[in-house]
Amino acid sequence: MPSIDMKLGLYRMIKNYYFPGWQQPSTLFELMFNLKKWEALPVAQKAQVEAVCGDNIRYGLAEGEAAQFKALKKLRSEGVAIRRWPGEILDALKAAWTDVVAEEARADRDFNRVWKSLSTFRENYSIWRDLNQP
Repeated sequence: MPSIDMKLGLYRMIKNYYFPGWQQPSTLFELMFNLKKWEALPVAQKAQVEAVCGDNIRYGLAEGEAAQFKALKKLRSEGVAIRRWPGEILDALKAAWTDVVAEEARADRDFNRVWKSLSTFRENYSIWRDLNQP
């Protein structure tokens, strides 16, 4: 994300900044719990954790989107060229990723389970996404 990359000072090391961010199109934060520990929490504590996590996600999504254009303007003012990956590069990245996913899914049962779940979600989400594409 441009705002994070600005804070890291990456503009001092790069002069070309490419989009879309194939490896990380957005940043979402996670909080992982041991299931048994989570189940042992009182209802009020679970509600507190869920409220704080939900607020964190909502804030991150709202602020994250709003911060990017300022960061992109700053990157440009620092002499960084903002570019889009050509279609053939995106296709090659997707093909390479597909190969990695297939290999990992064969080698790791948990990866395969999670990938199937994510793939199903993405397929269902595409109904909404496709309607919003220009």
